[in-house]
Amino acid sequence: MKTLKKIFAISLLLANMGVKAESLSKPVDIVVHRSPSCTCCGKWLEHLKQNNFKVTDVVTNDVQAIKNKYGITPELSSCHTAIVDGYVIEGHVPVEDINKLLKIKPKVIGLAVPGMVTGSPGMEMGPKKDPYKVISFDHDNQVKVFNNYESAQSITPP
Repeated sequence: MKTLKKIFAISLLLANMGVKAESLSKPVDIVVHRSPSCTCCGKWLEHLKQNNFKVTDVVTNDVQAIKNKYGITPELSSCHTAIVDGYVIEGHVPVEDINKLLKIKPKVIGLAVPGMVTGSPGMEMGPKKDPYKVISFDHDNQVKVFNNYESAQSITPP
């Protein structure tokens, strides 16, 4: 009984300090395949690391081979391809969307932010933020909008 009271007291203390339960969870392993010459990929890796992801950085001169292996079509393609818990993450997908994917576990291959959208994580360029969509894709070549970032306010952290 004393142990339960201690756990409750610690939980209350952490809640009052503003510590979220997610920040106490273990890091999520993610493997990122990228070109050695891409600088925005490094910025996206930092975005992951700052949000509780344990990144394995695989630098390769043949990123296209990885894209081919995981079914990334030219329409979905971006500069880097990551694998997390069996899902493919293509391009500058925000961690909030990756976390949602891992929580709801839909029957998809993964998520993509096609191209290199200004203002997406890792592609920050001052105050300019272009609208973009996070796309889910599956084995039947079905694509759906997973999340829609239409305005600068939607990608600004709270």
